Amino acid sequence: MAAAVVQLLNVLLNTAVLFLYGVMRIVNLAHGNLYMLGAFVMAWAVGVAAASVPPAFLLLLLPVAALAVAAVGAAIEPTLLRPLYTRAEEYQLLMTFGLLLILEDATRFVWGPTPLSASTLWSAFGSSSILGSVYPNYNLLVIAIGLVTAGLLWAFVYRTKFGVVLRATAQDRRMASAMGISVRSVYVQAFALGCLMAGLAGAIVVPIQGAVLGMGVDALVISFVVVVIGGLGSLEGALVGAFIVALVRTLAITFFPELELAVLYMMAAIVLVTRPAGLFSRQ
Repeated sequence: MAAAVVQLLNVLLNTAVLFLYGVMRIVNLAHGNLYMLGAFVMAWAVGVAAASVPPAFLLLLLPVAALAVAAVGAAIEPTLLRPLYTRAEEYQLLMTFGLLLILEDATRFVWGPTPLSASTLWSAFGSSSILGSVYPNYNLLVIAIGLVTAGLLWAFVYRTKFGVVLRATAQDRRMASAMGISVRSVYVQAFALGCLMAGLAGAIVVPIQGAVLGMGVDALVISFVVVVIGGLGSLEGALVGAFIVALVRTLAITFFPELELAVLYMMAAIVLVTRPAGLFSRQ
């Protein structure tokens, strides 16, 4: 029973991280390295502040790292991506693949090739005993952050004026523009929001696993499985897809680790064949 509870908590932990990372709307291969950038910014900030700031206050660096990545996204969207929206998606793929390589090299240039750690934050929260099994308190905090963020993001998209404008623009850009909506402003804010979520995901995961070059590519593959299962641009789909992927990964790692990725790809292939737009796709 204790082992089952721990595995369930691991599923919820992975769900929280995957949901934060998997909320994306355009074809963006650079999304993975924006996630990596959030991890490196957080690890660097923790390393600088750890000696002078109480461990609990290091949590305030989470939104700082996320906002730093959002600022990068706000600069990328109007300069590099906006001119490509009227072209075929292959142009977006090529541009964002180039951005992936640039962000990788820029990260290496700024922080070097050596992995960075923020384990000070993870260890500062200690552990709790759950049915006789020890579980890190920071992991519980990540689960809570994921749940709260999911609720806030849902309310922002479906219960605010900007959310209505955002969904209207996504459905019919020309009609939204004709009604006086600043489509350019909406696009840059939406892209920055997606980058903020990716940066937050990287920031909250770095105390657990560290920041290392290449981590963005690994996360990118998993996130596309989440998007394929849930449906592009669907918050409910991202949450359910993240839970399904996290559950399958946890079970695979526990019982047959050599087939972990194969099972995920097979699951994505089945969804693509039976429901190409995802389980929660909308017209």
